Amino acid sequence: MKTMSGLAALITAVLVLVPASAAPTGALLQPDELDAARILPPPPADGSPAAKAELAELEQVVATRTPEALAQATEDDATENPTIYRAVIGDGFNLDALPATSKMLADVMREQRAAANRAKAFFHRSRPWVADPDIKTCGKRGDPHTSYPSGHATMGYSVGIVLAALIPEKAQAILTRANGFAENRLVCGMHFRRDIVAGEALGTAVGVALLHNAEFKAEFDAAGQELKAAHLAQ
Repeated sequence: MKTMSGLAALITAVLVLVPASAAPTGALLQPDELDAARILPPPPADGSPAAKAELAELEQVVATRTPEALAQATEDDATENPTIYRAVIGDGFNLDALPATSKMLADVMREQRAAANRAKAFFHRSRPWVADPDIKTCGKRGDPHTSYPSGHATMGYSVGIVLAALIPEKAQAILTRANGFAENRLVCGMHFRRDIVAGEALGTAVGVALLHNAEFKAEFDAAGQELKAAHLAQ
């Protein structure tokens, strides 16, 4: 397996693993491997000074965003999948033509979505528009109590960590894209700062846990060979 990023290695060192119950059907990871209550700190309470400071920061970001930044954030809002990495991996990163890579990433997507949904249900943080109904978001306003952690940030980092391990020569470009994708949740007015930081941490934990999973390693190795054959990895 390729060398993981420094951030992924750090999460490995602090991630608490407990004896696991049976995984849900089709899952690679057990829910208690990624217990958000043991990985993430709580977000600020609604109306607290810290929450008000985060809202003020977000309102400033939204008020000063450029049309170009808003356009990119709007595109990212609608593209919550691994294709966000095509620009940094190469035009050949077409999952329709890469079945082994597609299968591997489908498993990453399933695991990160399950982890993010459990965390959102546990923390139940209100979205920015609950505190400021007039804030101009660029995405669909769904459940108002799913702010923490950011699902987009979780997705970006879980997929990014795996791809960075798979294509280490492009790791910095991949992780830069993951960071920008997460930051665009602020530009979009959809999340607070701590939401995206928590999503980055949770996504990294998901990616690292998968990279240490024996069943996933077979998929990882197959994807690596496929990407080399497609001249997308060395």
